[in-house]
Amino acid sequence: MNFENILVKKNDSLAQITINRPKKLNALNKATINELNIAFKSLEDDNDVRVIILTGSEKKAFVAGADISEFANFSVEQGIELSRLGHEILFDYVENLSTPVIAAVNGFALGGGLELAMSCHFRIASDNAKMGLPEVSLGVIPGYGGTQRLPQLVGKGKAMEMIMTAGMISAEEAKELGLVNYVTTQEELLPLAEKIANKIMRNSSVAISAAIRAINASFEDGTNGFDIEIDEFGECFGTEDFKEGTTAFLNKRKPKF
Repeated sequence: MNFENILVKKNDSLAQITINRPKKLNALNKATINELNIAFKSLEDDNDVRVIILTGSEKKAFVAGADISEFANFSVEQGIELSRLGHEILFDYVENLSTPVIAAVNGFALGGGLELAMSCHFRIASDNAKMGLPEVSLGVIPGYGGTQRLPQLVGKGKAMEMIMTAGMISAEEAKELGLVNYVTTQEELLPLAEKIANKIMRNSSVAISAAIRAINASFEDGTNGFDIEIDEFGECFGTEDFKEGTTAFLNKRKPKF
């Protein structure tokens, strides 16, 4: 796959997408969002890929925000469509992938960048990372899920403060709040992501996909997450992975998923 704004590489069952607009601090423009959609779709359809790592190029930024020049003169209707389409083809899409996505936040994750990181299944960060949703300083609000996912991760009060002040928090504070799982050095960020990915890949990808659906269900309006868990749990009993996992356990050997 050849792209202008992102890099995609595969190493056996592990894939990495790197947002590669360093002169723009990897800001999200329309073209980059479309390329990310294509890349994620392709990797989701690749049965060999079991984990995806998402990161930014160089050391300054994961994604420092959206490309404001593209929408500064939009109308109300255009603004609504911008947000709706972004949710559909990237932010909601990533959250609901059956393939686990780890965000390796290597620098600034602001506005749409933090929203993209929050769409991933979980996040790790380098110690120089800074995160925030500064949209209200531009007279707008987060439009790619920030007002919904940030409270889920850090709590309503802290999310209100972060959004209202348009301020940034450090990687360590993000860890304390539960926004990221680990903080490490720049040099160790991708190796740590790969280490976690390797732990994930030892397990059943079928069961992991079911777990993603069950966990996400609890955050959907009008959906009873417990009911989804019951259904997904039951469906696992009909899979080859369940047969292999239980047989391996009873025979005291490692499963081969």
